[in-house]
Amino acid sequence: MAISEEFILQDPNATPLPGLGRAMVAAGKLGQKSAEDIYKKSIANKNSFIAELVGSGALSAADLAHTLSNAFATPLIDLDALDPQRLPKDLLDGKICQDYRLVVLSKRNNRLLVATADPSDQQAAEKIKFASRMGVDWIIAEYDKLLKMVEARAVTATEAVEDIIGGDFEFDESATEMTPESSQATAEVEDAPVVRFLQKMLLDAVSMRASDLHFEPYENQYRVRFRVDGQLREIASPPVAIKDKLASRIKVISRMDISEKRVPQDGRMKLKVGPDRVVDLRVSTLPTLFGEKIVIRVLDPSSAKLGIDALGYDPEEKERLLKAINRPYGMILVTGPTGSGKTVSLYTCLNLLNRPDVNIATAEDPSEINLPGVNQVNVNEKAGLTFAAALRSFLRQDPDIIMVGEIRDYETADISIKAAQTGHLVLSTLHTNDAPTTLTRMRNMGIAAFNIASSVILITAQRLARRLCLNCRAPLDIPRQTLLDAGFKAEDLDGSWKPYKPVGCSNCNLGYKGRVGIYQVMPISDEIQRIILRDGSSLDIAEQAQRDGVRSLRQSGLLKVKAGLTSLEEVLAVTNE
Repeated sequence: MAISEEFILQDPNATPLPGLGRAMVAAGKLGQKSAEDIYKKSIANKNSFIAELVGSGALSAADLAHTLSNAFATPLIDLDALDPQRLPKDLLDGKICQDYRLVVLSKRNNRLLVATADPSDQQAAEKIKFASRMGVDWIIAEYDKLLKMVEARAVTATEAVEDIIGGDFEFDESATEMTPESSQATAEVEDAPVVRFLQKMLLDAVSMRASDLHFEPYENQYRVRFRVDGQLREIASPPVAIKDKLASRIKVISRMDISEKRVPQDGRMKLKVGPDRVVDLRVSTLPTLFGEKIVIRVLDPSSAKLGIDALGYDPEEKERLLKAINRPYGMILVTGPTGSGKTVSLYTCLNLLNRPDVNIATAEDPSEINLPGVNQVNVNEKAGLTFAAALRSFLRQDPDIIMVGEIRDYETADISIKAAQTGHLVLSTLHTNDAPTTLTRMRNMGIAAFNIASSVILITAQRLARRLCLNCRAPLDIPRQTLLDAGFKAEDLDGSWKPYKPVGCSNCNLGYKGRVGIYQVMPISDEIQRIILRDGSSLDIAEQAQRDGVRSLRQSGLLKVKAGLTSLEEVLAVTNE
């Protein structure tokens, strides 16, 4: 039976919910408070209500679809039974389908039959009517299956390249030696296929959860690669003649100087990937022998709002970190190589600390994630705004918490140490291999041992390992001696568990899907302070950390293998012992 409009109206003093939220409350699937909390969270995360609802686990996609079918007296369809290639393609603009997560099933007279997960979305209905000049009849589909169908029906990157080759793109060998003026003019004339190709590359990168896109020109080829789960993969190989037009297009939307091709440039742009989700992109150009190589870093602000549990800390490691960040003053350092997730870890901590009664300031090069409520400063070496200069200014701005993107030199380290000693909580990063070597690295910078011992309260070293796909992972027999050589203890090999190996399926990337953090969380105990004060080596500190119960990166990784989260091969690749 359909729910009447009067029935789904709520208390006028309550938070106004979207139609879907009111329907779930009326059907008894959600409490009013739960629905309001999910709605507020969706606004904070710049996410749709339905995505937040299903993603939070409050309601499964199947349960939601059946409830909506009954509530709105609307038919329910199983999209797994349909072939996406047999559905009509030209009845509605593909961008509307992607933005609102819709699949057009057929046309009846002057009405479109459209699959949706949210039949209460009036904005989507009006958009369809305006774009198609036809009416809309909804059919409800499960949200997760609908997302897969929308992605399957999107034009592939290969098709976009073929569109350029077979469309109005002209192969002109002289294009590689055009002047900036002629290059810009040609780019404007032949912009459409280049725009479509670039947009498709960016959307594909976001949907594949790539962290970086590489556009690489060579003498006789041009290739596009994505870094997915830490591994580079070749995605497309468009014609070489596209390189100037594509570079000009990227520079224009990144606000760079398109006439300058002799020096590296940095820029930023935003990509809207849905009605309520925007992804920031950091762009870097580099002149090479055969043109400009362009690398685009995908910066998803939602990654910093996943919460500390999503980062993969073990319970005791999580407890140590939370205890440290809730201290009133001191220094917390996150270490690891580039791409190991240090920025996300720092911003997750800042997100936990970000309250109206706390003044937080950050200095970064550049600021990667926008966090409302935090005063973020981009370092500009050319203008004289260095990390040290920003830190000095912060100390005159009445801060409670300071985050320094990276400690690179003595001056920055010295000011950070003094800030930590004078009542401020300081968070920063260093490029070292593990937690114990961080302290000796600071000594090598010239910081006095007593200053390090009195200010640093915790160091976290981290790596990112590829996470095994739960759908296709398979048990693997590994010889006992191999496991012992890897670092397992004899008592760990009691036969109660088995390591897993990657297999590969349609839902993952060669057996892996996403990444999991491996951490070494080392609080600075009294004994470690004594070792620092007597100028002990990193080996002395590591041995004391083991006695204090701190696991090494390898030991933490082996726990992830034992839990079936990643493979032994992956842990051996990302940790060193």
